[in-house]
Amino acid sequence: MDQDVESPVAIHQPKLPKQARDDLPRHISRDRTKRKIQRYVRKDGKCNVHHGNVRETYRYLTDIFTTLVDLKWRFNLLIFVMVYTVTWLFFGMIWWLIAYIRGDMDHIEDPSWTPCVTNLNGFVSAFLFSIETETTIGYGYRVITDKCPEGIILLLIQSVLGSIVNAFMVGCMFVKISQPKKRAETLVFSTHAVISMRDGKLCLMFRVGDLRNSHIVEASIRAKLIKSKQTSEGEFIPLNQTDINVGYYTGDDRLFLVSPLIISHEINQQSPFWEISKAQLPKEELEIVVILEGMVEATGKACSILGYLWDQCSF
Repeated sequence: MDQDVESPVAIHQPKLPKQARDDLPRHISRDRTKRKIQRYVRKDGKCNVHHGNVRETYRYLTDIFTTLVDLKWRFNLLIFVMVYTVTWLFFGMIWWLIAYIRGDMDHIEDPSWTPCVTNLNGFVSAFLFSIETETTIGYGYRVITDKCPEGIILLLIQSVLGSIVNAFMVGCMFVKISQPKKRAETLVFSTHAVISMRDGKLCLMFRVGDLRNSHIVEASIRAKLIKSKQTSEGEFIPLNQTDINVGYYTGDDRLFLVSPLIISHEINQQSPFWEISKAQLPKEELEIVVILEGMVEATGKACSILGYLWDQCSF
């Protein structure tokens, strides 16, 4: 009589090549998800470093132009609007004070009286005249007369200061708009880095490509290994940076980025990965940061793009 008997013998799957196996990447990703990794550089290329307890904050004001350019857009636009508004209100108040002190407000309807500014009958009209003066609109309804020397001096001061404010604020906005930060959106790094044999040598490889027709001129690429280390004297160095050679001595680090390129790092005795085994590598607390530098062809601006590769390495 036939009976179903559970066999204790396990059924062995045929041995597959490493490239076709899916158990190793799944095991590695499971181990990595258990650990919450605080990245030095985020995957979008932004540095995850926050400056705290900065006492000498006055140093930011000594380079106010760079400080304004580095601000976020909402703060930059707020400062842009506030600077012009405060300037117009300040000079509008002075124009109104001059008219008030001279007694122009008491002779508004007097045709024999020569005011400092014609048709200026209150603070609102003084504010409008201040805007017209600084922006050189000149509607012609309110004009300054030659019987007011203090008004002529104020007109000169406002014209000069208005030109300085325009040069500073417009220059700041132009520099911020022309920054090539968004150029990184069309420079794409490969999703996975690969450690594999190439020409008989064990190499770490990844790809980089440019999606735009306008190229990155004089593009060069560098790679850094971010890993804490302890010296032979017992000193602990957090987030130590070690160069990863991606062709510096052979010139392969200088790219002609017309089509996607494979960047290769040979793991030899000079490589920082030489002492790390395959089983140990997924457990290491390290990051690989790639820096692509060059000039944007359309604007001539130098740009630097950071790429984050670790957590995406396959064998």
